[in-house]
Amino acid sequence: MSRRKALERVDAGIGATPALVVVDVVKGFTDPACPLGSEAEEVVAANVALMDAFHEAGLPVVLTTVIYHSDDQASVFRARVPALNLLTPDSKWVQFDPRLPIQVTDLQLEKRHASSFHGTDLDDWLKSRNVDSLVVTGLTTSGCVRATAVDGLQNNYKVLVPREACGDRDPEAHEANLYDMNAKYADVVSLETVMNLLSR
Repeated sequence: MSRRKALERVDAGIGATPALVVVDVVKGFTDPACPLGSEAEEVVAANVALMDAFHEAGLPVVLTTVIYHSDDQASVFRARVPALNLLTPDSKWVQFDPRLPIQVTDLQLEKRHASSFHGTDLDDWLKSRNVDSLVVTGLTTSGCVRATAVDGLQNNYKVLVPREACGDRDPEAHEANLYDMNAKYADVVSLETVMNLLSR
């Protein structure tokens, strides 16, 4: 019988200037009426708590949404997942969930692909604010959250993923991707752990 061999890994923790990256907590992903959506009440509540904490601490907050302005944008991705074609500029599905406590200082970022870094100026925006670590949350765990967490690491940020603040249409994919991210790319921790780190 084969045995799995786990790689040795060390928690990176949180840096001196963390930023919160709230990935695609938009109506299309939080409303089950949308083909892209799922039940996300607890995920939204966790993100509200984190945004309030980051705002109170005066730390950067980023919110992403996916919007396609023309047929040629991410055409291969959209051919694979046709429901993405609903995410047009005039669609209610691209709007941020109204429960989120968005402030004028928050960066509201449009993206076309899974990663919040791909094809955007996110890395430059973070570096201009001396950010050294990321708390990555949102929807979905197996897609845009994971892609953003991996690219966060690849752009040399420490990455934390609070498990209660992200979700997925597939619970098994959610758990599998949390496991895999924690093994290699990020510290997967509880919401309470992040809140305690911020309070220090």
